[in-house]
Amino acid sequence: MSPHLMSYAIIVPLMALMVWRRISRQFGRQPIRRKRMTARIVIFAAIGGLLMLGGLQDVRLAEGVLGGALIGAALGLLGLRLTHFETDPLKGDCYVPNPWIGAVLTALLLGRLAWRFLVLWPQMQHAEALAASASPGTSMQMGYQSSPLTMLVIGLLVGYYIAYYAGLLVHHRRYQQSRVPAI
Repeated sequence: MSPHLMSYAIIVPLMALMVWRRISRQFGRQPIRRKRMTARIVIFAAIGGLLMLGGLQDVRLAEGVLGGALIGAALGLLGLRLTHFETDPLKGDCYVPNPWIGAVLTALLLGRLAWRFLVLWPQMQHAEALAASASPGTSMQMGYQSSPLTMLVIGLLVGYYIAYYAGLLVHHRRYQQSRVPAI
């Protein structure tokens, strides 16, 4: 199997697993896990910061990430208002996220990635044919252009999950403080 196809054989199942896990967390009662949520906030903030570095090459990419993050943060606050909080005897403090916002965000990301892949597929095939016919040691520049719209969708997710998880942590802390009996 060629190395080019081998990378797809590894990446596609991993992406499918990540999408499945993300979708399964959008439905039903979810326990509040403070450490995981804090780690996710840090990871999403790091991803957003790294994507903003793309603005060093093309400012439109940074604008896409920043615009998406701002819109995503607003959606995160809306999602927080639509989230129901409960106490489960087995799971402890839980939240029930609004499934529509998460499903729309996931569909936007998957749709944009699928569209981008379909647009770039002919370019990848052409570049692969050129690389095969080039003499050894020749540098082949692939004609891929990063898309500000793709960066906007990714920024949307980053902003949404940072605002949403931070809001869940704040709400949970307030909830715990309200349950502590006064001495």
